[in-house]
Amino acid sequence: MSETPKKAFGFQQIATDGAARRGVVETAWGDVQTPAFMPVGTAASVKGMMPESVKATGADIILSNTYHLMLRPGPDRVALLGGVRKMMNWHGPLLTDSGGFQVMSLGPLRKLDENGVTFKSHLDGSKHLLTPEISTDIQYKLDATITMAFDECTPYPATKAQADESMQLSMRWAKRSRDAFIDRKGYGQFGIVQGSVFEDLRRESIEKLLEIGFEGYAVGGLAVGEGQEAMLETLSFTTPYMQADKPRYLMGVGKPADLVESVRRGIDMFDCVLPTRSGRTGQGFTRRGTVNLKNARHAEDNRPLDEACRCPACQNYSRGYLHHLFKAEEVQSLMLLTWHNLTYYQDLMAGIRQAIETGKFDTFATEFHATQALGDIDPI
Repeated sequence: MSETPKKAFGFQQIATDGAARRGVVETAWGDVQTPAFMPVGTAASVKGMMPESVKATGADIILSNTYHLMLRPGPDRVALLGGVRKMMNWHGPLLTDSGGFQVMSLGPLRKLDENGVTFKSHLDGSKHLLTPEISTDIQYKLDATITMAFDECTPYPATKAQADESMQLSMRWAKRSRDAFIDRKGYGQFGIVQGSVFEDLRRESIEKLLEIGFEGYAVGGLAVGEGQEAMLETLSFTTPYMQADKPRYLMGVGKPADLVESVRRGIDMFDCVLPTRSGRTGQGFTRRGTVNLKNARHAEDNRPLDEACRCPACQNYSRGYLHHLFKAEEVQSLMLLTWHNLTYYQDLMAGIRQAIETGKFDTFATEFHATQALGDIDPI
């Protein structure tokens, strides 16, 4: 069945509360209500979840990754199968990471120069090249609704000179990525702000990206080891320089408290593997903090994981049963807990959106932190 793009790409701001913004990103394949959390489907699959289940959690958009899909099954094969969305039966928008972060993490398996990055596959050791042009072309073949510019994710810690050199390279790559981008109705490309924890470098990066011009802008190079305090401080001096009428995306973040405090500083979009990865290892996110379902204290607990949660795990099963599933290494354990974690994240974002609309974000954030601080301490 063929699809027709629904509308042009755009960003509408609905309400503000301080620096926090409530808006909607309009795309060819549907609207994204912001602030938004994007579940990560690295290899065109959100682990443990069917696309219908991901949608049921409240997600408007998902993320896939250029690096992983270029290695397997390959961009040409994905294109032959109709792009990531059609291939995996996801009916909403799709954002693809450019592959820059994954390549950076390869360490000695990669070689970087002005042209791009040569690296060896972590799968079979085969040699590959990623450049801004190649990354952009791959994302086109993946049919990414939102394409990310190819950049170098500056490692932390970095000296100011190292951060400056890295940022300048990323800005040159951003221009090449933009030149390679094929504009289509309802599709967009985001530039990525770099500069580590240095305010003047972040500002210069934003100025260069604005000169190029993108449909949205991401903050990269954070959540790479600098800690929450430094991350939030960097956001505090970065977002005021960013274009107000374009969406702002903080890449690879993060924990629930990170989302709340980053929204407070003007961020609109997030992604992170944490809720799905934690779902596979027994860690559940609740309104009163995290719960390790492998802990023996849950073995005879008839309560739901989170009484306020609407997900199937909480509506239909006890902590004791979930504990049993994890101890028995049943696949259903990771499926149920992943569904729960993604639902928790989406409900958190929905609560944030409502709080901004009603001018009560500070109250929401205060209550969120107070409830999280209580911990999961109720007796069985």
